[in-house]
Amino acid sequence: MNATATDRLPVAVIGAGPIGLAAAAHLVQRGLEPLVLEAGEAAAGAVREWSHVRLFSTWAEVVDPAAEKLLAPTGWSRPDGATYPSGGDWAERYLQPLADALGDKVRLGATVTGVSRLGRDRVVDADREQQPFTVHVQYADGTEERIVARAVIDASGTWSTPSPIGGDGLPALGERAAAERISYRVPDLKDPAARARYAGKRTAVIGSGASAFTALAYLADLAKAEDGSGTKAVWVLRRGISGSTFGGGTADQLPARGALGLAAKAAVDEGHADAVTGFRTTSVERGDNGLMLVAEDGRRLDPVDEVIVLTGFRPDLSFVSELRLGLDERLQAPVELAPLIDPNVHSCGTVYPHGVKELSHPEQDVYLVGMKSYGRAPTFLAMTGYEQVRSIAAALAGDQEAAEKVELTLPETGVCGGAGLFEEPEAAQDGEGGGCCAAPATVQIGVGAPASSGGC
Repeated sequence: MNATATDRLPVAVIGAGPIGLAAAAHLVQRGLEPLVLEAGEAAAGAVREWSHVRLFSTWAEVVDPAAEKLLAPTGWSRPDGATYPSGGDWAERYLQPLADALGDKVRLGATVTGVSRLGRDRVVDADREQQPFTVHVQYADGTEERIVARAVIDASGTWSTPSPIGGDGLPALGERAAAERISYRVPDLKDPAARARYAGKRTAVIGSGASAFTALAYLADLAKAEDGSGTKAVWVLRRGISGSTFGGGTADQLPARGALGLAAKAAVDEGHADAVTGFRTTSVERGDNGLMLVAEDGRRLDPVDEVIVLTGFRPDLSFVSELRLGLDERLQAPVELAPLIDPNVHSCGTVYPHGVKELSHPEQDVYLVGMKSYGRAPTFLAMTGYEQVRSIAAALAGDQEAAEKVELTLPETGVCGGAGLFEEPEAAQDGEGGGCCAAPATVQIGVGAPASSGGC
């Protein structure tokens, strides 16, 4: 296919979440044709699954400028920028209207099963960059289609691939067998079924970031309620407790994010949660009295009724395996971006602005953006993703100057304790080390709210 013909093809955007829809808005603004492919039955399918969780970013920080311009002619009214939306608010009051404004540029129930170059698997060099991309899609009714695209922006996120219990990154022995008592999401305790599941029960919460903070706060609130007598949480941390364990607190430039850590601390201080430190789980054993977690050092926790695993997320790279991606061997993030977001080194406030340069791969015109671009790093914020897709759209439109002019100021401090860190006990006690925002990245798109409202 010649270059002129390829230029007429759409840019395939995988995922109709906040970053995918923002990418489409920026492409439209640049005169390019996007085609957004969303696996869910509605836009922002993943966000809707945590609709009960309040963001720790305000409305002003989670509305993309290009998207707002696209929405303006529709009569859309921007919510109060100083208030904190829930995931449900974000989906219904912004993301769904944005998808509606994009119209037939968004296809729902469209699961991408593979991406490659037309007539070229990943081995073939000949004329590779002259070939457009092929995107294989399976629709909800079982039909399949091959879409040809000039470029691919993968904004599919990481929500569908939560990390397991095991401290080595693998499922703990017995984890799969105990699946009916294990959840990888912050529970919606306003839902009667979820409330009944945890009320009066002993629940292990595994994780050290904003999502774990939120779950602890929710369970503490349940323990104080009339129907929650006997509710108890066991907070399982892979490290020790240090000065940074509970995040930035009142020093956090995102106040609601800081409040999450304070809520988790209150849950421990008030006796609604017991903290177990330095516990790296290797197995889950079933017993007559519940589930028992066993650590690599041989320690065994008293039985629990339920386990909530909030140890982060990881990218699904299976459907892009025929592309030549340059990914860091540790974080599974683009190699140019990885050093800037490594949780062993950086906190939220020290992640540098980045755009098309850091997001490029050996395979030209393919980009992983949003949560997926961060791989296993937990420091992502929505405003970061909006800047990513602004830069990429400029590059695809041939405006290299605008693409390379990347400017972004991120809030400092935050929920610290990167999931990739392995602190010695002395370092933990001294408050050394750290990383930031060790929450499941999905929610790092802007989670949390004042502690009473929750967060994730």
